[in-house]
Amino acid sequence: MPIDRERLAALAAKPHLHHGKYRNLDPVPRHGLGDFLRWQLAPGRRLPKGKRYALLHPDAQALMHPPATPQLVWLGHASFLFQYRGLNVLTDPVLSDRASPFRLVGPKRYTPPALTVAEMPPIHLVLISHNHYDHLDEPTVRRLHRRFGDKLCFCIPMGLRRWFEKRGIHNLVELDWWQSAPLFRDKLGVEAGGNEAFCLPAQHFSGRTPTDTNTSLWCSWLLEIDGFRFYFGGDTGYGKVFHDIGELFAPIDLALLPIGAYDPRWFMAPVHVTPEEAVKIHREIGARQSVAMHWGTFVLTDEPMDEPPRRLRMELEKQGLRESEFRVMQHGEVWSPPFIGG
Repeated sequence: MPIDRERLAALAAKPHLHHGKYRNLDPVPRHGLGDFLRWQLAPGRRLPKGKRYALLHPDAQALMHPPATPQLVWLGHASFLFQYRGLNVLTDPVLSDRASPFRLVGPKRYTPPALTVAEMPPIHLVLISHNHYDHLDEPTVRRLHRRFGDKLCFCIPMGLRRWFEKRGIHNLVELDWWQSAPLFRDKLGVEAGGNEAFCLPAQHFSGRTPTDTNTSLWCSWLLEIDGFRFYFGGDTGYGKVFHDIGELFAPIDLALLPIGAYDPRWFMAPVHVTPEEAVKIHREIGARQSVAMHWGTFVLTDEPMDEPPRRLRMELEKQGLRESEFRVMQHGEVWSPPFIGG
């Protein structure tokens, strides 16, 4: 289905940067340090138990020669390897033991990443949704750049260019919401034409220190590769923006959607969807196939670590959808979706 470029341009013209700070498209409650401490220090609060899941080990040699059809590998949390038409794409690659600026403090990884950087096929494109530590991991970014150099292109939301350039990374596509950029063959070093990357809104926030909240953008991404539409939802709460995305881009062949880190709702609802809301997004964006992410790797919030996929299955049954329409992958699983674009 052709994209309505006039409407895309009209949406891109709407301001969401105010006095140096980015804002969500929908008004959402703002939670400051006091609310965070109220949550963390709530009487009787107990951190859920961490769980190590079974880890499948992808055949690194086979990944060097993927099939002609789209192929997906879940590395854990929001990190995937997506392969199609000669392109190898990573989403929010986080391979460190902790999602934290510190080695000994912060959310701990319970299931190891399914691949190391050394085991990966040549990576052409990395999609970064925002700068939180469980989505933008400096050690992983440095290892990727060290191995692949300027042959590797990072797609980043507005405001992150300086962070990357300070680390010697200059092959960047920096976009605002509703903007797009062609993915040229010579820039990626692969024979792949007709490609475009769209930076799309999400409902979230950004910040790596107490003083830089919302000074860079957060986003979701859509890649159009020879008629196949691949959507990476990043990190998000539920908002009417997904209806807009669906009207512009449906049908989407493959969507990666978050299902975890949602309790307590009074604190997390503006920025993290529940499994039930993820199913709603799946429907609204017109996804032919969705895959669950943002669960089962780190303990970030109060729900049990294994609750999100259980709630997802219950909601799919309630909605009359097959589990195969919104898939829960195993850590390290290699899988090809049944739908082909066009």
